[in-house]
Amino acid sequence: MTNPPTERTVAVTIAIEQLHSMIKEPQDREAIRDCLARYSRGVDRFDRELILSAYHPDAVDDHGKFIGTPSEFADWALKQHADAHLSHQHCLFNHTCELDGDNAHTETYFMFVSMNRQGPPFSMTGGRYIDRFEKRNDVWAMAYRACIRDWAMMETRPDFGDLSTFTSTRSLLSDEIRAFMNAGPAARRDRSDPSYQRPFREDPDRVRAFAQLKHGATP
Repeated sequence: MTNPPTERTVAVTIAIEQLHSMIKEPQDREAIRDCLARYSRGVDRFDRELILSAYHPDAVDDHGKFIGTPSEFADWALKQHADAHLSHQHCLFNHTCELDGDNAHTETYFMFVSMNRQGPPFSMTGGRYIDRFEKRNDVWAMAYRACIRDWAMMETRPDFGDLSTFTSTRSLLSDEIRAFMNAGPAARRDRSDPSYQRPFREDPDRVRAFAQLKHGATP
């Protein structure tokens, strides 16, 4: 016959659980920050394996003029940067993280700076990475990312209805890609901004539209 737990045993058990929770939260937050840093370093160093380590294999990345799987994104991003830039940096700043068990919603401000192969010799762009993280098998990684552009260094006042002005690779974009980019998640200065969406998920119709666009079909 098993003796019932004493008050002291119950108190110790509760204290251990509270201590575990106190330790777990900062560990989770640091793991997410480390994941964000791995992504930026991977893109800047052309390290495909490091880029992929920031995503779950079935994740979706919506970068405005591209949407697809982590492997597809890594190939697209590395080729674009190689074709358009002599060098570049992805710098991370303000970061908020809402933890909910094995899920997290984050918003991370970034600034992208580049030395370009054509057009302006130097460009700066600022925006936010809005991410849904998931912890699977004790590993935090991105399940969905949207890259939101907020500003860019411009010589003339841009048309804010055309998000493709917020990129140093505008000359490389077709009319179809610019139209697709404008139809994606966009910055808003109120609670309609994508960063408030819960849960933050990809748009299946947008994923299909880009797949059709890549194969020359009309979305």
